[in-house]
Amino acid sequence: MKERIEEIIVVEGKDDTKRLKEVFQVDTIETRGSAIDEEILSQIEHAEETRGVIVFTDPDFSGEKIRKTIMESIPSAKHAFLARRKAAPQKRGSSLGVEHASDEAIIEALEKVVTPSTVDDLPEIPRQTLVAYGLIAGASAKEKRELLGEELKIGYTNGKQLAKRLKMFRISEEELNAAIKKVEERL
Repeated sequence: MKERIEEIIVVEGKDDTKRLKEVFQVDTIETRGSAIDEEILSQIEHAEETRGVIVFTDPDFSGEKIRKTIMESIPSAKHAFLARRKAAPQKRGSSLGVEHASDEAIIEALEKVVTPSTVDDLPEIPRQTLVAYGLIAGASAKEKRELLGEELKIGYTNGKQLAKRLKMFRISEEELNAAIKKVEERL
């Protein structure tokens, strides 16, 4: 028998819902694209109040746009992240997506759900630290950020978003340092 997930999972479309239901007993809310309307946001807010919500969008531009919109309206929502390589389609020409992930990748992502912090007491990691680690600018910066997002379970970010995402998920400089060591071992 499949494990039941209490929270309602926010996904992008019906293919994601279908895929999640192959792995878990789960209820979903589908955003039907990156332009979330007020009706869908209201559903998500109600779901957060009654059962809790996990945002589980594709690791691409549209998925990040949806995630950002939800975080602005419902900062207490939890987040599950899927590494880009684990969301790659089998067929060329298809886009990245939750629907392409293996059972193991979906299970791992939902076991490592994170909740952003709404407390503003953790200092932001200085930009020069991120540059020194080779996360902003440099030949392998994008690859390092991708591996770091995987390691810390905070998803992929571009250089501009990185400091904000680290602060949002309360990642300390010590945690960043430990994660960077693991990332460098993988390179």
